[in-house]
Amino acid sequence: MTAAIAAGRRMLPKGYADLGRQVLIWFGFLVVYQVARGMADRSPAEAIENGLAVIDFQQRLGALFEVSLQGLLLSSSFLQTLTSWTYWLSQFVVLGFALLYVYLRRNGAFLRFRNTILAANVIGLLGYIAFPTAPPRMFPEFGFVDVLANFSSLNHGSAIVELASNPYAAMPSLHAADSLIVGLTMAVLVRRRVWKTLWLAWPAWVAFCVMATGNHFWLDIAAGAVVAALAYGAIALASGRSAPARA
Repeated sequence: MTAAIAAGRRMLPKGYADLGRQVLIWFGFLVVYQVARGMADRSPAEAIENGLAVIDFQQRLGALFEVSLQGLLLSSSFLQTLTSWTYWLSQFVVLGFALLYVYLRRNGAFLRFRNTILAANVIGLLGYIAFPTAPPRMFPEFGFVDVLANFSSLNHGSAIVELASNPYAAMPSLHAADSLIVGLTMAVLVRRRVWKTLWLAWPAWVAFCVMATGNHFWLDIAAGAVVAALAYGAIALASGRSAPARA
């Protein structure tokens, strides 16, 4: 036991107490966020109306291309599997591993990274409350398909997903916001060029996945990018350019 504690102290940049505090902060936020997000699910009729408004806006621009992306996706079972797993894993698993990597290996950048993610999710939650929006998969009359419904037993109709999510939270896309923050942060922090390239491509891949599976419009993706920019700006303003961020 003593050897394990000593090894942990060598690996952990600030010891067990700080690691425990970061875990509590993160999971505490997730619990509060999921409860608040569920409470934001107040007006399905308004969400459908807003979803139709998004479709109308994109049609007027001649840019309702998500149906074509779905056609490409549905032509390949391998691509359906890959995009579906990306959808489920990107928001928490990949994000969680990125946070852990930065905490352990690039600790000086951790607080800024963590706080930017938290800020983006708070801003996104405010967006869900102000503009509840149904996702493309709820509009089969326009040719959209719920790809995840046919993927596995884990889909938006699963009890655990229904408990923890708001089905009318398409605008903005926090998949897009979080993947952009993760991709840019990791691209800066990793050293090998191949990893930098892959992390820079990560936001684009996630954007493709959430659109092709029928879970977001491209307008949701654009709003997610704005959310990421606002979060970066808010944390930079709060922490100052030279003063280190504090937990």
